[in-house]
Amino acid sequence: MKKYLILASIFALTLSGCNTAKNADQTADSSATPTTGMEQHDQTITEKRWKLVELEGQPVTMSEEQQTEAHFVLHTEGNKLTGNGGCNVFNGTYSLSEGNRIQFSRIATTRMYCAGVEKEGEFLKVFELADNYTLHGDTLMLNVGRRAPLARFHAVYLR
Repeated sequence: MKKYLILASIFALTLSGCNTAKNADQTADSSATPTTGMEQHDQTITEKRWKLVELEGQPVTMSEEQQTEAHFVLHTEGNKLTGNGGCNVFNGTYSLSEGNRIQFSRIATTRMYCAGVEKEGEFLKVFELADNYTLHGDTLMLNVGRRAPLARFHAVYLR
């Protein structure tokens, strides 16, 4: 009789353990969907080429002499920033925090002269001043405080 009670207890514990594991799997599955914005923001603004389309409210177009469009990329690995101001390449680091906060640091750039590229210095200044961003679909705006965007960018997807 004791043997049957022990076996019944072991059987009940085993069933209970399976049910707990099943509940844990369901909980893990439901937590797989993002609930906070930070993970989503990292994924939505990083690993994209952001082409400069507006600087201080003025449209930006490439000049005939310009070899490359002004752009930047935020790489998730190492929080690296890379880009091109239209003439010179630049790199640095960035950090993202809650409330769409962004901070750029350790910006370094080459210093070549390129004819027809007048706005590159103003573009690079955006990375010194920007402290937050706004994202609407494929349009990213880098801002300082609550004033009008310093710069507006469109995502470029490479095929």
